[in-house]
Amino acid sequence: MNNHEANNRDRQIEDDPSNQEHQQPGYPPMAASAMDGVAVAALRSVLQHVHQAAERSGRSSDRIRVVAVSKTKPVSLVRQVYDAGHRSFGENYVQEIVEKAPQLPEDIEWHFIGNLQSNKVKPLLTGVPNLAMVETVDDQKVNSDPNMIYYKFLLCVSQIANNLNRMVENIGRKPLRVFVQVNTSGEESKFGVHPSGCLELVKHVSMACPNLEFCGLMTIGMPDYTSTPENFKVVFLLIYISFGSVVLSCSLLVNIFLWFLILLKFLTPSVCWYQTLASCRSEVCEALGIAEEQCELSMGMSGDFELAVELGSTNVRIGSTIFGAREYPKKQLN
Repeated sequence: MNNHEANNRDRQIEDDPSNQEHQQPGYPPMAASAMDGVAVAALRSVLQHVHQAAERSGRSSDRIRVVAVSKTKPVSLVRQVYDAGHRSFGENYVQEIVEKAPQLPEDIEWHFIGNLQSNKVKPLLTGVPNLAMVETVDDQKVNSDPNMIYYKFLLCVSQIANNLNRMVENIGRKPLRVFVQVNTSGEESKFGVHPSGCLELVKHVSMACPNLEFCGLMTIGMPDYTSTPENFKVVFLLIYISFGSVVLSCSLLVNIFLWFLILLKFLTPSVCWYQTLASCRSEVCEALGIAEEQCELSMGMSGDFELAVELGSTNVRIGSTIFGAREYPKKQLN
């Protein structure tokens, strides 16, 4: 199992293909060749860090899958990573995965890790025969009203699960493996069922969708600290005070303390959110009567995958750390 993903919300998941024969508007023509060796070296570094994090948590890295997310990157670059022996790849947009998959070997295990809308279910399943996993069946952002999160969200996600289940049966493919996405942070910018509705949704997928195979839970842990003015102001203030103390020649201990607060602001939420997902898994496994090893945890991206592995992740989604910064065309995909 292999690869890794995230930073801020841009790094959370992936989009549009291009190669030298089929160049998309807005992409630099020679970007792939410049990055070829770098991506393979980055992949090996990621795998090494996953191995080390697994050892620190007393687990085998063989049980941790690294999904290489190639958002906005050309097929030729994906092929370089494939030729290095990697087989698990992920995309965030249906348009991109449908365009890339036919141009690449059939033994790739594609993970769709983005928000899936009902009208995209058929093109996704028919366009990617080697689709191995849909990591979320969610198509509704979390409503800020906590009283609406459970009911509105469960209805929407169940609809997506039903559409996937029906389409899998219609095209006659083998059962589709899925993760249920859980919004452990409560951020409006993120998708996923509220933790209180996780069990009911898992039951629906497991019992009412025979063409879907429930495999685990997924969450996005890395926060977007600029998503709200409050978060941005707190982090900016800490950095401002820290640099101000350097100018004023304050003690090293003061600077260490200030940077500790900054790191605490960044890392503590992810720890809490990943622990929340682990708690959801315990609840699900107890209710379904299955061992926790049978329920995967997909958590961790480029900015925090080592932490996620140490906290029990079995599936990390790595994009920019392997493939480099996103290269968006002038016109974004829908």
